[in-house]
Amino acid sequence: MSFKPITPAPARLQRSELSVPGSSPKFFEKAAKGDADVVFLDLEDAVAPEKKAEARKNIIQAIGDVDWGDKTLSVRINGLDTHYMYRDVVDLLENCSERLDLIMIPKVGTASDVYAVDMLVSQIERAKGRKKRIGFELIIETALGMQNIHEIAAASPRNESLHFGVADFAASTRAKITSIGGPNPNYGVLTDPEGPEKKRDFHWGDMWHYAIERMIVAARANGLRPIDGPFGDYSDPDGFKAHAWRASVLGCEGKWAIHPSQIALANEINNPPPAEVEKARRILVAMKAGEAAGQGAVALDGKLIDYASIRQAQHLVQLADTLAARAAARAG
Repeated sequence: MSFKPITPAPARLQRSELSVPGSSPKFFEKAAKGDADVVFLDLEDAVAPEKKAEARKNIIQAIGDVDWGDKTLSVRINGLDTHYMYRDVVDLLENCSERLDLIMIPKVGTASDVYAVDMLVSQIERAKGRKKRIGFELIIETALGMQNIHEIAAASPRNESLHFGVADFAASTRAKITSIGGPNPNYGVLTDPEGPEKKRDFHWGDMWHYAIERMIVAARANGLRPIDGPFGDYSDPDGFKAHAWRASVLGCEGKWAIHPSQIALANEINNPPPAEVEKARRILVAMKAGEAAGQGAVALDGKLIDYASIRQAQHLVQLADTLAARAAARAG
């Protein structure tokens, strides 16, 4: 490991993150009773300009009045390039209860964007005597943001997670997409001709692989949680699962749900499989025995395991134990 330590963000379950428009308070109670780990109440894209002020009032009231249980609660403010943003932050933090956990900052382009919101939030917290420090979720959804992603990830100790906003990113890079988060059938590779008929196959590719992987690297290098963004076609559960699996395999901890039907899918994919958890526990036991015998690596089930295996196993076991503890608390 490098001599430079990585300080992890506060631990939170974030397998699924449900988006709820601030202009639709009828959905707040349902979101609070649902199974999403995180709910973000939206003041930005899901709210029409003439509804911004009303949505802000709705959210401020709901933060204190709705029973959000053990969910993490976030609010997506408007972008720094709008005249709504400062009022979002000021009204929100001067009037909402301490139940709020996070602020989601959209279309982050530079580290200075994060610094600006941090300065405003810090001043309000001190002036109002707020006890809970608000954390930040940052959406990378422009070419500028992707260019500066490493500086953005390190811009504030409030930072907790990076999110990939595929729709606005596609618009920013002028990518040709057929649906939000979905594939384009023209993005692929053609195999070499084979056989007497010179047959060639066309294999679709993942046009978002580079962006997702770059976000994950920036997040992990700064102790943040990488979260995949929306998949627009909520009538296509198989498509959602395929994209959620891609992000999960690469290292994302969770995925957005823009419709309640996507919550269970995101939770399922980002749950630690029981067989892998059991194997992880065996790895920890085997490595502990190996350490006692002065060994840095041991064999388990005919395979070599070492300290890298320990770190992966510890993460799986910790996630499984957290989910079990939450289930027990809810049942009790």
